[in-house]
Amino acid sequence: MSSSPEPDDLKYDPSTHFRFGENWEAYSRLITDPKIDQAIDDMKRLLGATDLSGSSFVDVGCGSGLHSLVALRLGAAPVAGFDFDTQSVETARALLETRAKGNAWRIEQKNVFDVNPDTDGTFDWVYSWGVLHHTGALWDAIEKAMTLVADKGRFAIAIYRKTPCCRAWARFKRIYAGLPKPVQRLVRGLYIASFCVALAASRRNPFSYIGTYESNRGMDYFTDVHDWLGGYPYESASPAEIESFFEARGFVTERSFVKPTRLKGLFGTGCDEFVFRRI
Repeated sequence: MSSSPEPDDLKYDPSTHFRFGENWEAYSRLITDPKIDQAIDDMKRLLGATDLSGSSFVDVGCGSGLHSLVALRLGAAPVAGFDFDTQSVETARALLETRAKGNAWRIEQKNVFDVNPDTDGTFDWVYSWGVLHHTGALWDAIEKAMTLVADKGRFAIAIYRKTPCCRAWARFKRIYAGLPKPVQRLVRGLYIASFCVALAASRRNPFSYIGTYESNRGMDYFTDVHDWLGGYPYESASPAEIESFFEARGFVTERSFVKPTRLKGLFGTGCDEFVFRRI
């Protein structure tokens, strides 16, 4: 196996990253009205708000564009989104051009390490769900995204929860991301089969779990498995690390959703969610 990429390569060279945009494009073909409704409900839960009218919103790492669309549906204006991956940008634009005609939005190709509030503006809501741990420099990325938060504005963020298996998963992800697609499909099949066995052993119904997965932010189970296995670069953090990082930089914690890790992260980890307010 080749040596690990240099830190700056991970931050700026897309060839060192998993093809997130390809996965988001595949997911975008599965977006339906029920998935959008689920995503709306989930954003309301996380933000603690049912109406974003009068608020500006930026989606940092917009992926498929689904959550930029949700912000528009909740009344936010203007809505901006950006992503490092050019295919994600194309996918997000296509979604909003189809489902958000006439709304005030813009989607751009941009690296979070290049954001500048003087030119990009600041926002009442900065939203970044499950993105900044894939940048190659988690804490630097969070600090750059913070600069987009307006005075008294809020930052809604979700970051992978640290587990004893995270270091091993980071190595695995780098290998998986470089595998040929047929081999990736085989690995996904083995992972899903093993995961279903583990669910059954814990007296949980794997078919019910997969069948109701759409209620998780309107996502798709099989798309998320591919994202989990291949999501490189990869970092994680404990809730205490995230909260102390924000609070040391002039934010207070308004909301948090932290879940326990199953099996010490053997089959992966989930994202802890937070809403911080600038003071």
